[in-house]
Formats: sequence, C-alpha cells, structure tokens
Amino acid sequence: MRSLWEYANPRLFMNWTGKALPWLWVLGLGLTGLGLVWGFFFTGDDFRMGSTVKIIYIHVPAALMAINGYFLMFVAALIWLIRRQPVTALVGRAAAPVGLTMTVIGLVTGAIWGQPMWGTWWAWDPRLTSFLVLALFYLGYIALWEAISDPELAADLTSMLAIVGSVFAVLSRYAARFWNQGLHQGTSVPVATGNRTVDDVFFIPLAISMVGFFFLFVAITLVRARTEVRARRVKVLEAKG
Repeated sequence: MRSLWEYANPRLFMNWTGKALPWLWVLGLGLTGLGLVWGFFFTGDDFRMGSTVKIIYIHVPAALMAINGYFLMFVAALIWLIRRQPVTALVGRAAAPVGLTMTVIGLVTGAIWGQPMWGTWWAWDPRLTSFLVLALFYLGYIALWEAISDPELAADLTSMLAIVGSVFAVLSRYAARFWNQGLHQGTSVPVATGNRTVDDVFFIPLAISMVGFFFLFVAITLVRARTEVRARRVKVLEAKG
C-alpha cells in the first residue's frame, strides 16, 4: 500500500488524476444535466414561491461548492505549511478561481431569487454579507498568488490568507444559525440534523444537482491543478536551461 502522501508526488499525481478525470467529467456533466433538466422541466411550482423556487437547483449547489471549495483551500494550506507538499499548494491555487466562480453564481442567483421574494436585489443580511466577504477573500487569494513571483513565498502567504478566510466560509455556512435576524431563510437541507424543509419533489433533483456540481468542481480543479504542475515543470526546465 502506498502512503497517502505519495499521491501528492507530482508524477503520481499526474498519473492518477489523468485516469480519474474522464470518470469525474462523466459523473459531473451527467448528474448536473440530469438534476437541472429534471428540476426545471419536470417539477411544478411551489405554492408560495411559484416558479422562482427552481433557482435552488443552481443556487444551492453553487453556494455549497463555494463554501466547500474554500475548505479545500484551507486543508491544502495546512498541508503545505506542515508537510511542504508542492502539489497541495498548487491544488489550492487551482481551486480558487473555481470557488470564486461558484461564489459569484451563488450571489447572482440569490439576487435573482431575492428580488421577487424580498422586493430587493440585495440586503445586508448576515449570510449574504459573509458570502460577499468570502468572495473578496477569494479575490485576495488569487491576486496574492499573481503578485508574488517566488513560488514558495506565494504559497506561504496565500496559505495564511486561506486559513484566515476560512472563518468567513464558516460564517457564510452557519450565519443563519448564529443570528436569528435577517432575510435569508435557514438551511433547507441541514446535513447534521436531517430535518430538511424541502419536499421530495424538489429535493431529489436538487440532491442530484448537488452531487453533479461536486464532481464538476473536482474535475475542473484537477484540470487546473494539472496545468499548474506542468507550468511549474516548464519553469524548472527554463531555469536549468
């Protein structure tokens, strides 16, 4: 049995990710497509929200991956700072633009849903505000990588930023529980308690879409990480030449 850390070796990383990616793309695209088609075309309207309820098939999975994407960066940052595994730092760097995209999708779809429900595109609700701050941390993380030419120094500083920013990932996930006030509703699918408020008619395609978004996030992140590994190899060869 190989040590878990051996799979972070660049050569082994490129090997196993190359084999896993076709399956990840099939699962990601297939399940996301199934969930969205099922949700948008084969479910009815909600008795209170009407057709706007269908935004959950995009909003909830995107918001979930925005938060979990930052947790991936948090874990990658810890591993880099403790073990100095170069691939983990590159995985964190690769995940950031994907997570930012998910955050923007979550904010935009939330605004589209909020306008007819709340009568406004934006409110300084605790969860919305913490989610906006999370997007700013994503932007800062990406900008910091681009601003520093020394790869190890960039990895060190962005890892510390990722650890600090994880606080806002937690806040955006649990803001509705921390504060009793605010427009944003509570979590519809609480994993810890299992007391979901979404009917099976909406929950089944939502769950499929959530799983599909997860596999898509992993696939895109791995593609970007493989690109980062190749770029690092090119820089090493150029330095030697």
